[in-house]
Amino acid sequence: MTKEEYMEKRKGLVDSAQALIDGGKLKEAADKTEEIKELDDKFDAESKAQANLNALSGTPKIVDISTAGKPVAGTTVASTATPQGPVDVYDSDEYRKAFMDYTLRGKAFPANLRDAAESTTTPDVGAVIPTTIAQRIVEKMESIGMILPLVTHTAYKGGVSIPTGTVKPVATWVAEGAGSDTQKKTTGNITFGYYKLRCAISLSLETSVVTLGFFETTFVNSVSEAMVKAQEQTIISGTGSGQPKGILTETAPDGQNVDVTAAGKIDYSTLVDAEAALPLAYENGAVWFMTKKTFMKFIGMVDSAKQPIARVNYGINGAPERTLLGRRVVLNDYMPSYADTVTSDTVVAFLFRPEDYILNTNYAVTIKRYEDNNTDDQVTKAIMLVDGKVVDKNSLVTVTKLATA
Repeated sequence: MTKEEYMEKRKGLVDSAQALIDGGKLKEAADKTEEIKELDDKFDAESKAQANLNALSGTPKIVDISTAGKPVAGTTVASTATPQGPVDVYDSDEYRKAFMDYTLRGKAFPANLRDAAESTTTPDVGAVIPTTIAQRIVEKMESIGMILPLVTHTAYKGGVSIPTGTVKPVATWVAEGAGSDTQKKTTGNITFGYYKLRCAISLSLETSVVTLGFFETTFVNSVSEAMVKAQEQTIISGTGSGQPKGILTETAPDGQNVDVTAAGKIDYSTLVDAEAALPLAYENGAVWFMTKKTFMKFIGMVDSAKQPIARVNYGINGAPERTLLGRRVVLNDYMPSYADTVTSDTVVAFLFRPEDYILNTNYAVTIKRYEDNNTDDQVTKAIMLVDGKVVDKNSLVTVTKLATA
């Protein structure tokens, strides 16, 4: 098929898939996505076959080794050059500059770059983010986030059910020649859906004079910070409706909540009770989550041996490392801080093993560009599809400040 036929057919499939997602028909949308992938694979195979044929149909080069590799008629030698891997067009300076011109000024891509862009994305997507920028966004998201690097990251297809075990088999000692009872392994499942995370950035007309490096730095910083905050917020307290479900949206298992009475305060016994409620099987890897203001409430507290229960050490890189009774503390601004008086029962701290939370990215960061007619600003929006859930809540221990006695 021709490129025009391929792009037209692909656009129709993408529009249909988007309509199904908007209508909540996720299974049908997943099937439509498979059709798009099959179409892409077919077109890619045809394009490679045509390129190979074009290469073979050309005139072979004649090389004379006596003239240092300069082509002359009448002599042929085999090339001794080391084969090079495929060139990433999206990481070239030419593509990066064209990408900046497209985003800031709306200039069309050169023909040689437009073909590469059109073969990997839909007409609805303005341009593929250059490889260098995409890699820096991921690196920045991991480096500035305090929670995002701790959870488990996956890329399962949306709508697929992931099995989870609820009961572990038990081994028993038996006498010689004796057998043991068979045991049933109970499994459940977790299904990841599609939740769209969107970040729009407005660039005034004056930014058209910026340099490539400054543009990339500004774009990376703006997108990464906004995306990190949104994802970390939902990891902690996401409602599960229109966004991933957060850790605190789950109900702690029986016996794994420690109450601080309305008239009481958090103290040494609060930590001891929470540690006692944490199952031994989840001891390794569980960390404290709380705000910095809550953590500072423990500074100065001592145990019965007059040893401080809260410590702030400094690692090799000089960054503070906070612990409570020897357990690591991860600070965040995505949950309420402790207060002596609250209007409703509030979780002010919790223990949890972060690897038991899965953040599933179904669609990587892609951008579109449009103009705000009211301000003439050029708006660039970044979009990704994300879902997340707690897959094992048995490591969750909450500390709740009660509003009433």
